[in-house]
Amino acid sequence: MAMDTPEVTLIGFYLFSVLRIGAYLPRIIRVANDTEGAKAISYTTWSVWIGANGSTAAYAVVIAPSVTLVPVSLVNAVGCACVVILTMWKRRQFTQPGAA
Repeated sequence: MAMDTPEVTLIGFYLFSVLRIGAYLPRIIRVANDTEGAKAISYTTWSVWIGANGSTAAYAVVIAPSVTLVPVSLVNAVGCACVVILTMWKRRQFTQPGAA
């Protein structure tokens, strides 16, 4: 059975969305182990990704109901939020008096 363009597109979208979830883990580990305040992390970039993933989840609830898109988008938003929160924590460690 041949797949048409919308099916191939949907499969690609879901495949890369799931792979993206796994891609957060190395970044989270890297930030958690950072000893210089996670200087390479951009709050702006990661916050935009939180908003993009969160708004995709909202779109999937309100406009185009999808039982799979909602959780995938929310998990991606949480992954981005973990990076931002860890970065904030790391930077706070290195800006306080007596920091390591």
